[in-house]
Formats: sequence, structure tokens, C-alpha cells
Amino acid sequence: MKDRNFLDTVMEFEQQLEAMQEQFGALKQFVALMMEEHKALETENHHLRSRLEELLSKENIVQAADEKKANPLDIGEGYDNLARLYQEGFHVCHVHFGSSRKGEDCLFCLSFLNKQNV
Repeated sequence: MKDRNFLDTVMEFEQQLEAMQEQFGALKQFVALMMEEHKALETENHHLRSRLEELLSKENIVQAADEKKANPLDIGEGYDNLARLYQEGFHVCHVHFGSSRKGEDCLFCLSFLNKQNV
């Protein structure tokens, strides 16, 4: 009876090994599929990040251009030079540009300087 019990135990162990081998094969297939999917997702992620960076850089360029257009208070050095010339007694309007004001205020010049300042 011991031999029969031992043989049954070995056969049962063999069946368990076969079942584990099948499970291991299925697990290997699953891991292979997951690795392929992971690689595909990494590639897609890289592509999307590159595209996002490209779009963000274009958006930043557009925003910077819009900020320059939308910020009238950022008049700059040119305005300062024209205002200084006007204070020194010269016309800065398109009608009499560069000629002497002779101490009188010019409505064209003032209007021009006020447009730049608004």
C-alpha cells in the first residue's frame, strides 16, 4: 500500500508541475504582451511630450508677441528720446519734425506724445 500511495503522490506532484508549467507559460505570454504595450505607450508618451513642447513653445512666442502689442505702457527708449527733444524745444510731430518750437507749445506734438503715453 505504501508503494501505491507513493506512486499516487508522485503522479499528483507531476500534475501539479504540469499545471504550474502551463500557468508559467501563460504568465510569460502576459508579461511579453505587457512589455510590448509598455514600449508602445512609452513611444506614444515621448511623441506626445515632444508635440506638447512644440505647441507650448509656439504658444509662448504668440503670448510674448501679444504682450508686446497689448502693453502700451512699455513705450521704451524712443518715446523718451522724443519727449526729451520736445523738452529741449524741438518739434516731434510729423508736421514740423525737428524744427525749433521757439518756446511755444505745439498741439500736434502734444497730441503725438499723449498718444504714445496712453
